[in-house]
Amino acid sequence: MTKTALVVSAHSADFVWRCGGAIALHAEKGWKVTVICLSYGERGESAKLWRVPGMTLDRVKAGREVEAKKAAEVLGVHDIQFWDLGDYPITLTNDSLFRLVDVYRDIHPDFVLTHSKEDIYNRDHPAVTDFAQHARITAQAHGHNPGQKVLGAPPVFLFEPHQPEQCNWKPDMLLDIGSVWAKKRAAIECMEGQEHLWEYYTRVAQQRGAQAARNSDKKITWGEGFQSVFPHVVETLA
Repeated sequence: MTKTALVVSAHSADFVWRCGGAIALHAEKGWKVTVICLSYGERGESAKLWRVPGMTLDRVKAGREVEAKKAAEVLGVHDIQFWDLGDYPITLTNDSLFRLVDVYRDIHPDFVLTHSKEDIYNRDHPAVTDFAQHARITAQAHGHNPGQKVLGAPPVFLFEPHQPEQCNWKPDMLLDIGSVWAKKRAAIECMEGQEHLWEYYTRVAQQRGAQAARNSDKKITWGEGFQSVFPHVVETLA
């Protein structure tokens, strides 16, 4: 059976910066990766677009969607959805929660990627983390829509925030993305509204790659870091 993964992204660029390598790597292996962009990031993460004279909110949203769709195509995303739940602050209702529960039960992801538990610079991010976790728990509840197949226990990994030290985020998993780095960089360059972050996230990938090499016997140049929410269940330790 085809394996699936779910990425719950607060804003339309987050999945690119923070886990674009993981997406491309699994897509190349035949996984179907679904990306949910809960917000376009139209207020707080589109400064370049707002500098254009006569810019409107609808035009910013449309521009961000075009960018994210291009990036998703580069990375090999199977399905990208834009829920338009607002930005700064994002508005997460019970209706949207149950909508995400339906996604969980529809695709039954083998793993889930979302934001860090803390982010003092962007309150939307931890709100989405809690939202994704709440939906996962509800999708596991036998009493919720009993006619649907209940979700199992997919592992959840938290991708890197912009300021990890200030967000109490510490990676316990380092992923070698060297084979797909060119795709991630190309996807990064699709996000024209945040060009100032291109080189920053290139340096992040190099740093995580150096750390991955130091913690293995492999030559690794490019990497991504993740923090596990639940214990790993394994059959061997090596």
